[in-house]
Amino acid sequence: MAASGDGGADMEVEAFRRLYPARFYQRYLDAAVRPDARLLNRARSTSISLGPVPTADGSALVKVGNTTMLAGVKLEVMTPSSEGPDLGQVVVEFHMPPICSPQSRPGRPAEAACTITEQLTNALKSSELVDLHELSIAPGKAAWMAYLDIYCLDADGSLLDAALLASVSALAHLQIPSVAMTEEGTVIPALPETGISNHLSNDKHLQQPTVSEQRRLKLGAIPWSLTCALYKKHVLADPTAEEETVLHTILTVIIDSSGRLVAFYKPGGSIPATTNIIQECISLAKRRSKELQRSLDEAITQYESET
Repeated sequence: MAASGDGGADMEVEAFRRLYPARFYQRYLDAAVRPDARLLNRARSTSISLGPVPTADGSALVKVGNTTMLAGVKLEVMTPSSEGPDLGQVVVEFHMPPICSPQSRPGRPAEAACTITEQLTNALKSSELVDLHELSIAPGKAAWMAYLDIYCLDADGSLLDAALLASVSALAHLQIPSVAMTEEGTVIPALPETGISNHLSNDKHLQQPTVSEQRRLKLGAIPWSLTCALYKKHVLADPTAEEETVLHTILTVIIDSSGRLVAFYKPGGSIPATTNIIQECISLAKRRSKELQRSLDEAITQYESET
């Protein structure tokens, strides 16, 4: 029996959308609107929650539309290299577990995971978001190794944008603990009241009361990312996974908080990136960076008021 009423119409629209996705989108985009009612140059609603993982030294949960990322930072003590005796390190890894997307399969890493890991690493390094001197404990003896892991929980498009925002937010939340060091060079957590580790408070081999105070990591220029999908002469900001699949040509711009271009990615696609298109994408990225900065500032304010 054929369906009738609004439900039947909805079924017909959904069937047309699945059978002829390009024609479905063309009808919307020719009218300068998208199926989710967004204007072409508008990103999806974004939320940032700091500190969702109490066992991490810094963490953040980010949602951009349905795209969801959980980032956590874990600190471990390392011996700095002779080339950089007063430098720590940041190691980034992006994960796409099978639950996040039909394209992610158990037992094998998603193709996008390695690419996004490299892009995140390059963005954080090129923007100089983290001054590695900030991760030094005792020059030549000890420094912090910051393991930054980002888990994609829902891969609904613009993954690099959301992963970078989660990374930045987790680093903004990061608390570097206070530690003490023995003469042998062993680094041990210090009590906030005395600056001395509890079980070493009477140890004559304690080198000094406090090697470093608990503090928040100071951040440099913050990298912000905006992915755009290209269709004919149109530029669509922050595409969903469906839009990325249908429109094919994707372009990502990363700029830092000073407006400097950090990275530009265009992995193939049939539409060339003309000067006008690149300029439009950069302009949209700059506007988006201001929106994301406000979201991060609000998340920090909310977190501090709750703790």
